[in-house]
Amino acid sequence: MGLFGSKEDSEDLMYHAMSLMEKNQPKAAIVLFNKVLKQDSKNTSALYNKGLALNQIKKYSDAITCFDLLLQINSKDAAAINNMGIAMAEMENIQGASECYDMAIKADPKYGPSYFNKGVLLDKLQEHEEALNFLDKAIIIEPRKPNAQFYKGIILGKLKRHEESLNCFENVHKRHPSHMDALFHVGIELAELGNHKKAIEIFDQIITKRKDNVNIIYAKSRSKSALGEFPESLELLKKAVNLNPKIIRAWAKEEKAFERLHSNEQFRKLVKL
Repeated sequence: MGLFGSKEDSEDLMYHAMSLMEKNQPKAAIVLFNKVLKQDSKNTSALYNKGLALNQIKKYSDAITCFDLLLQINSKDAAAINNMGIAMAEMENIQGASECYDMAIKADPKYGPSYFNKGVLLDKLQEHEEALNFLDKAIIIEPRKPNAQFYKGIILGKLKRHEESLNCFENVHKRHPSHMDALFHVGIELAELGNHKKAIEIFDQIITKRKDNVNIIYAKSRSKSALGEFPESLELLKKAVNLNPKIIRAWAKEEKAFERLHSNEQFRKLVKL
């Protein structure tokens, strides 16, 4: 009840719920969405945002119920269909997720997130070329958003198409200078293309902001080894091993850049070769 026992206004409740969502407090927001829905069970905004909040706290089955109720009111809500697909994908219902993304695209061919999520799903199914097609459509629809371009770079890297991958990450970082993951992958792709000196310059830029990031330390160690700068490489590798022994040792054993160190006693001790 509100002031003097009056009924709480649904608009006020929605305003406060959305404020909580912006503050990353989905559980508290759900309480308010439920109050709105008690007053009006067909409030599509409350249903949609409650579904988003439930996805956020990993209550995927409940989220699907919310989106399903919304779609009974408006069967062509592309955002709701898309987010239902996200919930299904998280529950490993790959077929259901794929169908949702297709339905969302049919409902609104200009809704970019559906193409992006379909592309991510196809990549996980190892259908890389088809995934790239969907990501390209997402990029055309929302060229200023970094997600699709970034993920396209990841797939191209997997396919050993390093020049194209580098171009993707450079484009993302140019438009979004604070996107450190894009800058890191610029360094990775430069290293893959054999430009280790330039890659190290990139890694050094990031290390000033993320000095204990094991991936950056390992990547720099790898490039130092490729350049024959073994003492520095080993020092960096030691630091990386200390931060994440199991993963780094497994990577280092298989890494071509470290092959010349396989007879080095310090290297062998570090990675337990």
